[in-house]
Amino acid sequence: MNVGYVLDLSREVIWTIVKVSAPLLIISLIIGLIVSVLQTITSIQEQTLTFVPKFLAIMLVLVLFGGWMLNSVSELLKDIMAQVPTLIR
Repeated sequence: MNVGYVLDLSREVIWTIVKVSAPLLIISLIIGLIVSVLQTITSIQEQTLTFVPKFLAIMLVLVLFGGWMLNSVSELLKDIMAQVPTLIR
């Protein structure tokens, strides 16, 4: 196993993490901003108000994109496991 292989593998793992986590982070950011603007407009200063909309949005994203997320991670794991025999030699 050489340094180039480790760097390529690290880059692939990090890119997969970014791709898989992006939908959750983006929807959480958008919902947080919308709720914050609504709290500012209505002068409601309840900190727990953002929890329920974010939770529901994240659950919806997991329902919609969960299969794709699982498939992306499992494909990466399959690729890594397929390369293990060549790394042992």
